[in-house]
Amino acid sequence: MLVLSRSVEESIIINDNIKIKVVAVRGDKVRLGIDAPKDVPVHREEVYKAIQRERRRPTPVITDVDQSSSEDDPAVADPDRPQEKGCSGIVDRLKKMIGSEGT
Repeated sequence: MLVLSRSVEESIIINDNIKIKVVAVRGDKVRLGIDAPKDVPVHREEVYKAIQRERRRPTPVITDVDQSSSEDDPAVADPDRPQEKGCSGIVDRLKKMIGSEGT
């Protein structure tokens, strides 16, 4: 680990595009300003660890699906029906459902 000493208003540069500046020192707390590109995530360590824990949690798997509720649902795809491309097929199906086709 590289250890550097900096005073208030002094900075360090990492990889030409990340600047860390000592903004203030109050007691045992050091306030840092971090200037980094938007695509570089910057987190306090405890937040980073919480994010990592969430990413490692297994995703729940649904094993029992109630088929009765989806039988009459037009939003559920029918594997025997040819799938329309674009929005026009969806609009036509909606018109048929509400009875306004041809108006």
